[in-house]
Amino acid sequence: MRLPSRLPRRLVNLYVGLVAYGVSMALLLHSSLGNMPWDVLHQGIAERVPLSLGAVTVVVGALVLLAWVPLRERPGLGTVSNVVVIGVVVDAGLAVLPEPAAWGWRIAFAVTGIALNAVGTALYIGARLGPGPRDGLMTGIVRRTGWSVRWVRTSIEVAVVATGWALGGTLGPATVAYALLVGPLVHPLLPRLTVPEPVPAGRGARGELSPGSPVPCGQSPARRGPGSR
Repeated sequence: MRLPSRLPRRLVNLYVGLVAYGVSMALLLHSSLGNMPWDVLHQGIAERVPLSLGAVTVVVGALVLLAWVPLRERPGLGTVSNVVVIGVVVDAGLAVLPEPAAWGWRIAFAVTGIALNAVGTALYIGARLGPGPRDGLMTGIVRRTGWSVRWVRTSIEVAVVATGWALGGTLGPATVAYALLVGPLVHPLLPRLTVPEPVPAGRGARGELSPGSPVPCGQSPARRGPGSR
């Protein structure tokens, strides 16, 4: 079995990203200014069952993963790791981090949580080892139905937030800030934190043939200049 290219770096990206994601969840939860959309649901469920928030996160992630079956999505190492690691880390973060009472600290926790979440998201997506279960649910529905990504994602998150809020989860300004800011924050980070594909032997960083490389069959040396494909 052939292993994925640049596996050690991709594993570092994946697990550092997932740890950062879990810590960011704990920061937002302790800010009490509003949770990420799915954490509104996780917190609401945790209020009503004898499980920790991290355990609820794992259970919900596993149930969402089951929804991949009719969508014919295929999980990767990153998918399974997402379910387990984030749940463990968020419980650890909630146990270690203080619960600030002062408004300044609560705002600082929320701002730091949103920023750290963007970094964690870019790292684990950039590992290219499989999407998280919730992202895979969205992309699976898009692929099977042809509906727009924006419409599907918005519909899922509105349903999740409404259900979580009805169960007692915290919905607040940080929830809105997260929804508005995390996408624009991830966008410039993703290309910088994605583990690149290895350059094939005999080709430069931009896909050009390097000096001394053999000319492909049927291509004359005169076509080897910059921009040739």
